Amino acid sequence: MNDENTDASTASRSATAAGQANADSRPARENEGTRPARGERWNRYSRNRGRRTDRRSQDRRTSSSRSAQQDDASDTTPPEVDNTPREDLPPLHLADLQKKELPELHAMLEGQLNTEEIASLRKHELIVEFMRNYMRRGGAIHTHGVLEILSDGFGFLRSPRASYLPCPEDVYVAPASVRRFGLRTGDFVEGVIRDPRERGERNERGKEKFFALARVDTINGKPASEARRSVPFENLTPLFPDQRLNLEVTPEEISMRVMDIFTPIGMGQRGLIVAPPRTGKTVLLQKIANSISTNHPDVHLIVLLIDERPEEVTDMQRTTKAEVLSSTFDEAPERHVQVAEMVIEMAKRMVENGRDVCILLDSITRLARAYNTLQPHSGKILSGGVDANALHKPKRFFGAARNIENGGSLTIIATALVDTGSRMDEVIFEEFKGTGNMELCLDRALVDKRIFPAINIEKSGTRKEELLLHPDELNRTWILRRALNGVPPVECMELVIKRLKSTRSNAEFLMGIKE
Repeated sequence: MNDENTDASTASRSATAAGQANADSRPARENEGTRPARGERWNRYSRNRGRRTDRRSQDRRTSSSRSAQQDDASDTTPPEVDNTPREDLPPLHLADLQKKELPELHAMLEGQLNTEEIASLRKHELIVEFMRNYMRRGGAIHTHGVLEILSDGFGFLRSPRASYLPCPEDVYVAPASVRRFGLRTGDFVEGVIRDPRERGERNERGKEKFFALARVDTINGKPASEARRSVPFENLTPLFPDQRLNLEVTPEEISMRVMDIFTPIGMGQRGLIVAPPRTGKTVLLQKIANSISTNHPDVHLIVLLIDERPEEVTDMQRTTKAEVLSSTFDEAPERHVQVAEMVIEMAKRMVENGRDVCILLDSITRLARAYNTLQPHSGKILSGGVDANALHKPKRFFGAARNIENGGSLTIIATALVDTGSRMDEVIFEEFKGTGNMELCLDRALVDKRIFPAINIEKSGTRKEELLLHPDELNRTWILRRALNGVPPVECMELVIKRLKSTRSNAEFLMGIKE
């Protein structure tokens, strides 16, 4: 019986072991519905992710190598025009090409284009074609211009000959150059041009649209390495004008002699010429420009004509030595604003480098009208239809005039229109009244009697004139003002003109005044 029990227990243990072995050797399909452990899932995910990353990296490397091979092929494969034999050509300057007349450009392109093509091209297109052909033959072209940076980060060198209007021959400045040299709108940049077919940003045809700046030589007259050393205009310390701009030139120039006595102008002056229609404000600006050019040739003089007649622009260019920039009345308000902002930014860059700049603006009223036209509607409208926010930018333009503590100055003499019959013009004048530190008022009653200059002496004057005049000259000027106080404007101006014509200089005239 004991043997039977022993055999039964042995059989049961064998059955149990066999059952465990069978359980361990079950097919994997019985466990297909079960979820793997968390650690196993994570390991599987990591392995798959690594494989995907490796595939992406390989694809990128393959794509990069293909694009590099294509670029190398495109760079090493010369365009069709590069087969032109190279010549030993002298370097040219773009400004010299822009000065040439059409017959000269036609003669320069003979043999390169057929006669029909030459006759069908405009001046700017002729310049572009000549530049392309000249650079293909191995010639180098230098350029300079005032930089205008657009919203996308790149810029163009604008020419003052076109009043900074975009032209086909404007030179492209890449964003990398803008960042590298810290360039800003208004910087005067000089450098060497490269052909647009060479390299860089490409359009849909695979070629660049514009000539590009290959090398920057100077910025604002300084080496490119020193461009970042100037102090920004906003951080410069403004002072009252303390250095006089002498306007007296000849004994016969009565207008400038009157201004030199009663409304002296200093470097950094912010002057306003209040002018009714047809009182001679444009002629007065011409005489001021000629006086400054003669007595102070080191001052960079700019005449800015906004919304003026084209014939007045031509007359100003021919009668003055100043840099005349204009936007005539037949152009859009966007054009008025663009040329004004280019001029003020260029002047600021000059002042930052210690130069003295003078801007004669005709007129601040029309510039404010242009800003008002472009101003988005804010819902706050002043009398006359002026938007409450529209005058901020023209005020910023006019307020940039100042004398700088450690050298440099920006003088702005602007005209303001009054008595035009427009309520908007009156509102604009009231907003600018009192913002300047010199005011010259022209009188229509004097013009009606053909008395020139038509200056109302009693209403005209300069703040802090004691900083500009010698003490003896200041004392005698005050004596003269006290003597003329209360005299009607017509009789007052007639008396002053008569006395000035009898003397050869202002010093002689003032010395004849008894204390």
